Amino acid sequence: MGVIQRTFDACPVTPVIEVILGRWTVPILWLLNQHGRQRFGEIQQALPGVTPKVLTQRLRQLETDGLVTRQYYAEMPPRVEYEATPLARSLGPVFQALETWSQDHLAELLRARKS
Repeated sequence: MGVIQRTFDACPVTPVIEVILGRWTVPILWLLNQHGRQRFGEIQQALPGVTPKVLTQRLRQLETDGLVTRQYYAEMPPRVEYEATPLARSLGPVFQALETWSQDHLAELLRARKS
């Protein structure tokens, strides 16, 4: 039995967490779930701190993982738009649950860190 299988047996959500909780993945998916189709520049503007290189890498990985679609428009200037797939949109309730948990417990968590 490989390491991946043992990890999966110990915690069945680990493989999904490794994909979904990658750096910048949640903010990108949240944005696309909340606001729909976005151009690269709109995503970058909404996520200050992400570099163009990292944003490109994350969007490519999300496309590979089937969570984002990329639509290229052969216009002048060329236009590219990104959109959450139905698979990514199915994470909406998960994001909502995390948002609710954060609203209910973030202050408590921050107090505990100060202790």
